[in-house]
Amino acid sequence: VQLQASGGGLVQAGGSLRLSCSISGISLDYYTIVWFRQAPGKERDVVSSISRNGVTTYYADSVKGRFTISRDDAKKTVYLQMSSLKPEDTAIYYCAAGQFVTRITSTGAYQYWGQGTQVTVSS
Repeated sequence: VQLQASGGGLVQAGGSLRLSCSISGISLDYYTIVWFRQAPGKERDVVSSISRNGVTTYYADSVKGRFTISRDDAKKTVYLQMSSLKPEDTAIYYCAAGQFVTRITSTGAYQYWGQGTQVTVSS
């Protein structure tokens, strides 16, 4: 099983980025896919998730209305479109996959993790 996160970079405040999580070795039909982020000295916090059927999504309050999660089943890729970026969005962003997730915000609910991609938003 591999999750490959990409798309991070340096962007000015107000700009946009699209992160991609390319997934192999598992079926998206059976896994919740989530994006977490971790800023220096802080805990890893959930950003957004998409359910196994691709219908139900979740967003942290801090990103609602600015970020959109989606998935392309044919490409086995989950995207996080980030707009109106703020300096406080600066973090390493990780994608993860979990089966039978009951608590979306818990890092322990996810069995597989990608390596992370750095997002830096300058003011």
